[in-house]
Amino acid sequence: MKPVNLTPTFPSSSAKADRRGFLGVAAAGLAGILLAPGVRLIEIAQAAPGQATAGASAKVRWGMLIDSTKCASGCTDCVTACNTENGLSGGTKSTDSQWIRKIEIKEIRTGKTQSLPMMCQHCAEPPCVDVCPTGASFKRADGIVLVDKHICIGCRYCVMACPYKARSFVHEPLSNQKPDVPRGMGTVEGCTMCVHKVDRGEQPACVQACSAAGHGAIVFGDLNDPNSEISKRVASYATRQVREDLNLNTGVRYIGI
Repeated sequence: MKPVNLTPTFPSSSAKADRRGFLGVAAAGLAGILLAPGVRLIEIAQAAPGQATAGASAKVRWGMLIDSTKCASGCTDCVTACNTENGLSGGTKSTDSQWIRKIEIKEIRTGKTQSLPMMCQHCAEPPCVDVCPTGASFKRADGIVLVDKHICIGCRYCVMACPYKARSFVHEPLSNQKPDVPRGMGTVEGCTMCVHKVDRGEQPACVQACSAAGHGAIVFGDLNDPNSEISKRVASYATRQVREDLNLNTGVRYIGI
């Protein structure tokens, strides 16, 4: 029988150098792949928790303040604007993506009803990020919670973990997508606060539509800036977070609920 050599072999110095060179080129290539506005795969892989990604700063905490007293029952201006901006069908079936939806709430003791928009609440402590096995669900340094479609495996753990039912699963092939809003069958998605617009210094589509219609029910801005309009209103009015008992420190606040 021919003897078997069990002595471990190691790559030569030149082979190691070649391998390092290949990995360096690969990393450099990945660094140039833009996954979403302000977020690149190489930066996500290298960033420590809470570390800023390109286009986002920890000095900022983007948020929304929604005044339910100005939000009329039956008004869907914000929903329509979201669907148009992000290329959503606008359907309401369980297989349709709904990044923002109007809900009616009722006070049991008084019978008082209110209408308000519900979307991803962009939590400071997001459950969706905690349960994601691949890191596809992540929070930018500026508080916006997103999904990296390149590494989402469609397990939907985040869908089950979200107490706001704010995430959707893409069941069907997609066509005519918006260039600024990458989507994909077999992945999870939800409200991005129109991050592509925010990174250009613009307001989210739902905020613009609400303002254009004269409702003024949604204010967007930096919660960390005491001089911003949203911070001034939060300081002046009684505001609430949906499911405050969960201590998620949401980026979306409400007046009148």
